[in-house]
Amino acid sequence: MSNPLLQLLVLAGIAIFLILRLRNVLGTRDGFEPPKVDRPAPGPSRFEVIEGSADQVDHDIQDHVEAGSPAAQALAAMKRVEPDFGVRDFLNGSRQAYEMILMAFERGDLSDVRAFLSDPVADAFQSVIDQRTAQGQTVEAQFLGTRDTTLASAEFDQATGMAEITVRFVGELIAATRDAEGNVIEGDPKVARKQKDQWTFARHMGEDDPNWQLVATG
Repeated sequence: MSNPLLQLLVLAGIAIFLILRLRNVLGTRDGFEPPKVDRPAPGPSRFEVIEGSADQVDHDIQDHVEAGSPAAQALAAMKRVEPDFGVRDFLNGSRQAYEMILMAFERGDLSDVRAFLSDPVADAFQSVIDQRTAQGQTVEAQFLGTRDTTLASAEFDQATGMAEITVRFVGELIAATRDAEGNVIEGDPKVARKQKDQWTFARHMGEDDPNWQLVATG
């Protein structure tokens, strides 16, 4: 066998060996591989790192309160104690609670919402209900929806784990109070009105009971 032919066979053997090694390390690709295109800049995520800082921006908080404010710091502290806590989820739940509690009060029966009321709030609501009953008054009410839900303030006690969040609600409902003879003495059974309230909810963070209680109204 001539030297040139021998050299060619040796080089072919080396090439086959290298190809097999590369296949084992990198794998294979089937079909047409498109040309590379630079990926676009990623859109904003829920957590965004500030350039030049190790801190993270939590948009779940900053979508609702000013960055660095006492409320933002309190909400961040709540999340450190209870990572599953979400401001958006809380506001959605508070909106539902607002409708349930408001309509229970108007109907004069707090039994279904008693677990969501602190004792002072429940006593105050029940006192008004008892007074209406004693005077023979009845309330007709229809809830039309919550038009606005805004987080007003938040506080967190590191020592006790007690969290308090105040929410402003703007609801719309039709409500009318009738006396014992059926005469309308307050409201209008045919005209909707706005109901503006500021309620404060409280809860011990990190406990098994997930329910927040209404502790103040205004």
